[in-house]
Amino acid sequence: MKSLISAIPRIPITPVIATPLRTLTMSVSATPAAAPKPAAAIPKGKTPLKILMLHGYTQSGPVFSSKTKALSKLLIKALSPAPFNLHPVLLFPTAPLRLRPSDVPGYVPSEEGGADDDDDDASDSWAWFRKDEATGAYRGFEEGMQSIAAAVAEAGGVDGVCGFSQGGAVAALVAAALEHPRRDPPAADNNSWVAALRAANRDRALDFCVVYSGFYAPPQSLQWLYEPHISTPTLHFLGSLDTVVEESRSQGLVDRCRDPSVVVHPGGHYVPVAKDWVMALVGWLRQQYENKDAAKQSL
Repeated sequence: MKSLISAIPRIPITPVIATPLRTLTMSVSATPAAAPKPAAAIPKGKTPLKILMLHGYTQSGPVFSSKTKALSKLLIKALSPAPFNLHPVLLFPTAPLRLRPSDVPGYVPSEEGGADDDDDDASDSWAWFRKDEATGAYRGFEEGMQSIAAAVAEAGGVDGVCGFSQGGAVAALVAAALEHPRRDPPAADNNSWVAALRAANRDRALDFCVVYSGFYAPPQSLQWLYEPHISTPTLHFLGSLDTVVEESRSQGLVDRCRDPSVVVHPGGHYVPVAKDWVMALVGWLRQQYENKDAAKQSL
C-alpha cells in the first residue's frame, strides 16, 4: 500500500493516526441540467479524464462548479504533463429534485407568510433525494439516479466520480453500481436506474471515487451496494469541524470501502480547494493511474 505523505506539504500540525486506513491530516486556510459536454477541445496528445461532479443538498451544478474552479485548474496543471498526459474534464449536472425554501436547513419563514415561503419555483436549491424523517426512506432516489445516468450517457461515459455531502454519498453508490463483478440489486425494488447507469457508462467500472464530507446511506433497499464492500479506489476528505455530517456517518461510509484513503482537515462542511489540499487529491490520482499503468504492463 503506497502512502500519500509525499503529496502533503510539511506543516506544523499533529497527525491524526488511524489504522488500517491511510489517514492524513492537513491545514487550510435555475433549471436542472444534464452534465455539459466538454466545451474546449482536448489538447493534442492528451487523454480526457472525465470526472462526474455531484453537488451537495441545496446546491446545483453551476454552484458546485463555481466553488471548485480552483480545483479544476490545479488538476489540469498537475495531470497534464507526461507521463500521465491526462486532461481532466469536470462535468457538473444538477439534481432533478427542486427543494422548497422550507426544505433548506436554517430556513426561517417570513413574518408575512408570503406565497414564496413554500414555493418550489422560487427556489434554486436541488437534491438527489429527500430523506423521509418519519421512515428514513430516500424519496425521489430513483429519479435522482436516473438523472445521473442521463448525464453520464450525454458525456459518453465517465472515468471517475467526485461528490460533496449528499453528492458524496451518491458518488459512492454510483461507483458501487458500476463495479465488476456486477452486484445484483433486489428484484422487488425499483432499480431500473442500475441498468440505465451501466448502459450509460458502456459497462465500464470507474477508476476512482472521491468523497468530500460524504456519508453512509442506511436504507435497507441500498445495502446491496455496500455488501460486499466497495472495491473502487476511494479517497475521503473529512472536516474535523464538520457539524452538518456527523463523523459517525462519514466513518460509516469509510468502513464500507475496501482499502480507503482518508484525508482529515481541521475545517468544516465544505470542499477544501486551497493548493495544499488539491495536491493531496492530485497525489492520490497520480497513484491510481501509476498503478493502473503498471497493471497493464504486467499483462
